[in-house]
Amino acid sequence: MSLHQRTSARRRGPLSPECEKPLQPNAAGNDLESSLLQIFTDHHRTSLRLRETTEKAKKEAVRVADLLVDEVNGGVQESFVNEKRIEMEIRGLAASIVRFMKQSDQWLTATHSINTAIKEIGDFENWMKTMEYDCKSITTAIHNIHKE
Repeated sequence: MSLHQRTSARRRGPLSPECEKPLQPNAAGNDLESSLLQIFTDHHRTSLRLRETTEKAKKEAVRVADLLVDEVNGGVQESFVNEKRIEMEIRGLAASIVRFMKQSDQWLTATHSINTAIKEIGDFENWMKTMEYDCKSITTAIHNIHKE
């Protein structure tokens, strides 16, 4: 395969296995053609090494990216679990607050009833004292009338 055919094949796509073999100068020994062939061969080898290096770097970058994603996802997952746990505790505390509010309202109602009863007892006691004073006054008046 001539140099022109090799460069044309290179532009069209990957080289055939025949093209990957080192090129040998023809027996005529044209120095220019030999030099060009040597440059082409060196370029081809350098391109292959660069392609291999690039592929290795891509694979390593993908591996590192996967590790980073796994690490970040682990933190996100842990945060999500903690968030759900906190939400459950908030719901439980909200239910306890409602229960305690109802109980406090019941206690407030009971203490209001007790206060009302105590006031009524106080009013009754005051009424009893008034009645007792009135009865004593009437008794004294009757005694005075009866003595006279």
